[in-house]
Amino acid sequence: MNPAFDTYIQSLTGRDVTIIGAGVSNSPLIRMLCSAGARVTVRDRNPALPREEWDDLGVELRLGENYLNRVGGDIVFRTPGMRPDHPAPDSARAAGSRVTSEMEEFFELCPCPIFGVTGSDGKTTTTSLIADMLANGGRTVHLGGNIGTPLLTRAGEMSPLDACAVELSSFQLMDMTHSPHVAVITNLSPNHLDWHRDMDEYTAAKRRLLDFQRADNLAVLNGDNPATATLRGQGQTKYFGVHTVRDGVIDDLVPVSDIRLPGWYNVENVMAAMTAVRGSVPDEAILETVSSFVGVEHRNQWVATVRDVQYYNNSIGSSPARTVATLHAHAGRVLLIAGGRDKKVPFDEMARLLPDHVKVLLLIGEAASQIEAAARRVPSCPPIIHCEGLAEAVALAHKLATPGDTVLLSPACTAFDQYRNFEERGRHFVELVETLRRSEGKDKLGK
Repeated sequence: MNPAFDTYIQSLTGRDVTIIGAGVSNSPLIRMLCSAGARVTVRDRNPALPREEWDDLGVELRLGENYLNRVGGDIVFRTPGMRPDHPAPDSARAAGSRVTSEMEEFFELCPCPIFGVTGSDGKTTTTSLIADMLANGGRTVHLGGNIGTPLLTRAGEMSPLDACAVELSSFQLMDMTHSPHVAVITNLSPNHLDWHRDMDEYTAAKRRLLDFQRADNLAVLNGDNPATATLRGQGQTKYFGVHTVRDGVIDDLVPVSDIRLPGWYNVENVMAAMTAVRGSVPDEAILETVSSFVGVEHRNQWVATVRDVQYYNNSIGSSPARTVATLHAHAGRVLLIAGGRDKKVPFDEMARLLPDHVKVLLLIGEAASQIEAAARRVPSCPPIIHCEGLAEAVALAHKLATPGDTVLLSPACTAFDQYRNFEERGRHFVELVETLRRSEGKDKLGK
């Protein structure tokens, strides 16, 4: 179905290929390379990586503290979590290796239009909306990228009539040399400054989504966000924002009241998605998607009502900006559970919202003291309670909440101090709330 992919697979036979990182997202890639006849070396920091599967495939493993010693081979796949200017890939390039990534190879081989989405907030929701709109319009859609599903191993199944909806992180974009046919930047605000050297580098990585577009491509940008309103694509550029809303209707098509996701930031996500696909699918497909789309797991996800208190899981809220946007989506009294590993982003903007939005602030994790310090600088800050972990925070929130309140997990920090990722943190929150619901024996759990 994809001749270019078939040729690529044949070219791998007998080549020495190194994969840095043996995480879940790289497992399909490793298996694909082995089946193509490549000599595969996997390098991973984890010395306890299970060997059985990889030994059976003939993979050479370099594990533990010295896993990056003398990286080389014909091709080296960089994991997105490794900076492109890390000494290991730099030395491999100097020795003649071609350093690439799963996403770079996919963009080279994908036979169909790519709708690529990046931004500080709203990437996953916008990418999912685009995928649903395209699918409701009759297209075969492949959804993946930073959203969790690798796409290179599926490129052989794709046809020119399909479409790909791809979420892209700044880590993936830093050394990309391809751009999507439709490039969407939802917004830009300080994020990942524990990984990027500064905000300029972070912004430059996001802008790279536009750098390799052609004249017939489309850039979709947030006209209300100062950092994106001044950008332009290489071809056509369209800006979404409040200027497109008249009498409560977006672009004379979608009533804002039809959007089932709470918060203005979700209205912006819908705007971005519909701007990206309009003209590629019938308007009916957009309207059908908007009226039926209820959100993505861990993204301001309604979990349950317990004793007339609403519980929401926004574990994806791993930066203060995400938590600010989510607080704006909730009218009324919020018991906010926040904290985790600090990303070196100030909490001051979030703290300024606390007096008007938050009834009680329950803090967990390594950054609890930093958040408290920012909150204490604000007049009339709400009561602050330090908790040993998420379980204690949920139990205390349940005890303190009264009918009409909202208990919101929106940490403003990463999960890596206590959990493997934000998904594990969010699932733990859902499990804790489910236990509460069962103990009450009556209210219904969200799906």
